Amino acid sequence: MEKGYVQVYTGDGKGKTTAALGLSLRAAGAGLSVYIAQFLKKGDYSELKALERFSDKITIEQFGAGGYIVGDPKPEDLAAGQKALTAIRAALKSGAYDIVIMEEAGVAEKFNIITTDDILEVIAAKPENVELVITGRGASAKVMDAADLVTEMKQIRHYYRKGVSARTGIEN
Repeated sequence: MEKGYVQVYTGDGKGKTTAALGLSLRAAGAGLSVYIAQFLKKGDYSELKALERFSDKITIEQFGAGGYIVGDPKPEDLAAGQKALTAIRAALKSGAYDIVIMEEAGVAEKFNIITTDDILEVIAAKPENVELVITGRGASAKVMDAADLVTEMKQIRHYYRKGVSARTGIEN
C-alpha cells in the first residue's frame, strides 16, 4: 500500500462509524486488510454479522465492558480501554493490516477510558504505510490537529429526538 494517513470522523451527527465501515468495505474490495477495534461496543451488532462475510480481509474485535458510561469510568471500562490499545498497537506492528480503525476512540477519550496521549502515541507509532481511522464524537483538538483528514458530522435533525429508537440494520 502507498502512504497511509490519519483520518478522524467526529461530531454530534450520525454516520461516523458508518463511514469507517464503508471505508473498510471499499478497502476489502480492493484486496486490503483491515483491523477494527470497537472501544465501547459489546454484543451482537448488525455490522458484526455483515463483516463475517469479509473475515478474510476484515478483522473486528469488541473491547467494551458493557453498559453505559455514567460519571467516572469503572475499573472494567479502564481495563477494556487498555486492552483495546494493546490490540491496536499489536495490529499496527504486525504488518498484517493496511487500515486500522479505532472505532469510538473519541468517546472513550471523552469519558477518560483512554487519554489523549494514548491516542497521540498510537498516531506517532503508526507505520508509514498504514491508514489509521479514529471515530467518535468529542475528538479532542489535539487529536484533530494530529490528523491528516478530519470530517465532522453535524446533526441538523435526527428522528431520535422524536422518540424513534435505534433500528436494527440502520442504527445498530
